Amino acid sequence: MKNVQSPKSSKRFTRRNSSFAAVALVSVIALAASGRAGADEDSGQNGNAVLEWNQVFIDTLVATNTANAVSQRLGAIVHTAIFDAYNGIEQRYTPVFVHDEAPAGASKKTAVIAAAYTALVDLFPSQKEALDARYAASLAALSDDDDHDGGRSRQRGIDWGIAVAERVLNWRVGDGFNGAYPPFNGGTAVGQWRPTPPAFGPMSAQSLAFTAPFVVISNTQFQPPPPRGLLDATYTSDFNAVKALGRDAGSMRTAEQTALALFWDGNTSVHWNDAGNQIARANHLSVSDSNRLFAVLNIAMADTALTVWSAKRFYGSLPTAVTWRPITAITLADTDGNPDTVADPSWLPLITTPSHPEYPAGHPSMNGSASTVILSYFGPEQTFTLTTPGQPARTYTSILQARSDADNARVWGGMHYPSTVAVSDGVGQAVAHYVNRNSMQPLHGSGSGHDRFSRLGHDAAPAASYPTELRRSRWILVMRSQHPSHLRSRTDIEDLSNA
Repeated sequence: MKNVQSPKSSKRFTRRNSSFAAVALVSVIALAASGRAGADEDSGQNGNAVLEWNQVFIDTLVATNTANAVSQRLGAIVHTAIFDAYNGIEQRYTPVFVHDEAPAGASKKTAVIAAAYTALVDLFPSQKEALDARYAASLAALSDDDDHDGGRSRQRGIDWGIAVAERVLNWRVGDGFNGAYPPFNGGTAVGQWRPTPPAFGPMSAQSLAFTAPFVVISNTQFQPPPPRGLLDATYTSDFNAVKALGRDAGSMRTAEQTALALFWDGNTSVHWNDAGNQIARANHLSVSDSNRLFAVLNIAMADTALTVWSAKRFYGSLPTAVTWRPITAITLADTDGNPDTVADPSWLPLITTPSHPEYPAGHPSMNGSASTVILSYFGPEQTFTLTTPGQPARTYTSILQARSDADNARVWGGMHYPSTVAVSDGVGQAVAHYVNRNSMQPLHGSGSGHDRFSRLGHDAAPAASYPTELRRSRWILVMRSQHPSHLRSRTDIEDLSNA
């Protein structure tokens, strides 16, 4: 967890906010003059600004067709700004980044609106017109909220929300994401990742491997152990499973599995934020609890993504690590030295292979991370409807079923091996545990109400069908997140699992 000093605001932010604050002041004064009846900001009578602007974030990802790999960092920035803006007034939890207290009497609701708007406009400048409209509508929908001081409380909230968002944005400007890195093309050793058809491009979103995390200590804190070798029985099983199930034509998939593969190829930040938002609304989650839920959710997903991309880049650079994609492994199987794998030069996957090393896997790690956070607030049986552009909507009545379908979809799509999926889901779960336990902790007493991570119950594993050794690897990763020395070696991990 970071404990940093306030950075100075950039000129870019100062110029933008001088005009923004002027517009906001006019809006707030006009609202204050309307004289509508008041209500407590946290009562839910006037809506939940955190859920409202989480939905705006979801809609913005969809409108911009933002790539899945970079979406998690954006969500963490937006919800860090929202969390610290609201929490700076409420003073319920330790902050993520901004440790200052808000001005006395500042409105929590307008602080959330202003922080979210400021962050989103900076991150999605092409959407400014649409975000301006959402911002104006949010302010127009406010009642007096017990604000009887001519709009000054609301204006203090707006000013505070802007200031917090600026601080968070300035913090992340230097996080490494926008750095320039030489193209990475892996290598030609047997088993090693190399560019795949049809584009044969270098590793995509490589900068994530070098981006500083939000809460976890480093991108290697939860680095998974090396992948299994080419002669391991698990690799043989992996190879044959994806060869049969993941091929474009003539596969052993059912029609439903094909549909699930296409559906869950969508943006994981959209899917899991949407699920969390619907579940929070259905369970009447308070504004304060919503604030923490979506901060933990998006930060855990971001730190998981940074962990996974760091591991992809590391293992992809090792000639001895098996990181090649199924499209490469299956077409070149006559070179792998394994008598139980048979080459098929014509094999193609159902879904075009992403341009980065196979191990570990991005989508499954997001599924493990996000579902674990949501399960820390709610029971597993929840109803929610998800969408993916170009695919029919899907309604789920179980968080665990959604997690299982999303994980298996990467095998059905021909992009990942079953063992990679299981290990990667475990990485996400371990990161989620760490973020939940080590950030945004209650300031007064110890009862946050979200301590189910202390027991591995229904949120521990999405599918009992995982092979025993893979369930064990996921357990090890969870235990690793609780171990104070942050285990590094395979020997140490095995010793801990046997303790």
